[in-house]
Amino acid sequence: MLLPKTLKGDNMSGLMQNKVALVTGASSGIGQTTAVKFSREGAKVIAVDIQVGGGEETVRMIRETGGEAIFIKADVSRLNDVEEMISKTIERYGRLDIAFNNAGIDGEWAPTADCTNENFDRIININLKGVWFCMKYEIAQMLKQGVGVIVNTASILGLTGGENLPAYIASKHAVVGLTKAAALEYATAGIRVNAVCPGAILTGITEKHFTADPQIAAQFISQIPLKRIGKPEEIAEAVLWLCSDAASFVTGHAMVVDGGQLAK
Repeated sequence: MLLPKTLKGDNMSGLMQNKVALVTGASSGIGQTTAVKFSREGAKVIAVDIQVGGGEETVRMIRETGGEAIFIKADVSRLNDVEEMISKTIERYGRLDIAFNNAGIDGEWAPTADCTNENFDRIININLKGVWFCMKYEIAQMLKQGVGVIVNTASILGLTGGENLPAYIASKHAVVGLTKAAALEYATAGIRVNAVCPGAILTGITEKHFTADPQIAAQFISQIPLKRIGKPEEIAEAVLWLCSDAASFVTGHAMVVDGGQLAK
């Protein structure tokens, strides 16, 4: 799907003016980039992460450009943390217009039979239950308002298979299903729910693997029709579009941003 020209680069102007936008996993990568872009479009940003240093850096980046943001430390796999996260947001801003549930991990790489119980549980708790916990409280607040938009980070591996990441792939397939279920449940309540499905994006997670083995990077690139790794900014642009009024007729959609990888 092509993004409207008005959503490219820094030409965007006030699409999120006076909106309150919450971003989990906001300390780096896609989350940090999206939080900053939300701010540039006029949103008040709640940056959430378990990593304090990175989260506070995101807030600093936003404030340096004249934006408004606060940091909340929270572990999305803990229900009490998520409940407090939403409570603090409402206490500060009185509403929640946009939620980007982006926190996630890839975990240890191993075939299905070698995946440990601890690794499986950790990935499911963060990637899936974390999204569900966030949605529970986000939706409850949005129902009170009668309006809201949620975007969940899935993956192209939530739409296809792969090797050596069984728990991650299972979690991302489930996020897509959870997104579709919620989209149908709240379609008439003024709440839209979508997912973004990135391909290979240059973030801390992928960079770690690419640096460790350049052959992995070469293999990834060879599978991508555009012959390059994606940038966090390109995912952020898709998220902003899904959260904007330009996407007012879009709900229950898993938007692929992968350089054409799944088109093959």
